[in-house]
Amino acid sequence: MTLIRAARSDELPALLEYPGDTERNAATRAYLGQLLDTTCTRPAWCLVAEDDGGRLVGSVVLWTLPGHEVPYAFVLFEAQAQGGAALLEAAVAKARELGADELEHVIDSPAQAPQFQREPERRGELLRAAGFRVVRDGRRFSLRVPGQPGRLPADDARLTFRSLARLGRGPFLDLLEHLLAVTSDARLAADVERYGARRAAEQLLEETAELRHEPHWWEIGHDPDGTPAVISLPAQNPSVPVIGFVGVAPAHRGKGYATSAVIRGTRILAANGATEIRGDCDAANAAMAKAFTRAGYENFADRLEYSRAL
Repeated sequence: MTLIRAARSDELPALLEYPGDTERNAATRAYLGQLLDTTCTRPAWCLVAEDDGGRLVGSVVLWTLPGHEVPYAFVLFEAQAQGGAALLEAAVAKARELGADELEHVIDSPAQAPQFQREPERRGELLRAAGFRVVRDGRRFSLRVPGQPGRLPADDARLTFRSLARLGRGPFLDLLEHLLAVTSDARLAADVERYGARRAAEQLLEETAELRHEPHWWEIGHDPDGTPAVISLPAQNPSVPVIGFVGVAPAHRGKGYATSAVIRGTRILAANGATEIRGDCDAANAAMAKAFTRAGYENFADRLEYSRAL
């Protein structure tokens, strides 16, 4: 019989460790330590599976953004020969108890630090059996910022960028509403279908604003004809600086402006000390994937995003 319980203090931040896998154990230990320090999780949110002999055979950790009291995702999900289904149900029950109405999880391939999610097919099977569904097939991109920021590509001379600090929130919502009405991103398209383009735009801006940023980082790029063409929302998540969101108005697509916006966000983050920057997009959004590549980013992983309503 498998016992699911909260991890004891002496089991944190290590949780389930694999004998001989020094790299994985060190990376996941450091990652969970960081999550605890930043209140992205709490000790009571760290669950383990224990077999009849008292040996840990699984773990799962609920996650949220710093300062929030309700989890909306889980990380560090590990299950050996047994306990996987029970761990997922325990995570769902705990999240529901804490006020969550939805729970998410992502699987990155290939396996890499800090979670080392090996056997992605088996993980996916466990998630689907527990009622989770794929809501996005994504691509992840990364750029190591050169030691001399001057080596970054120059800004697009065609665009005139104006910041949130100057324009205020209204023009950003207007442009987001306009471009989300025609999007290749599965998650955003689902939000538009469910809530309407305006509310989806408000949610996107609100969610991105949860990440650390400065109002002058966020910008709208205007075409030479004066119309809003592109939006750039670079930010800092709890682990790494990110190209939080890039979008191009339908009338200005096909001009290379997505690449211009990625470059613009990259330059802003680099000027504020970033040494590595990440971004992602839906696999179906070929234009956005090309934009990252043209801006010098490498597609280092694929990411399946899962979700379950609670």
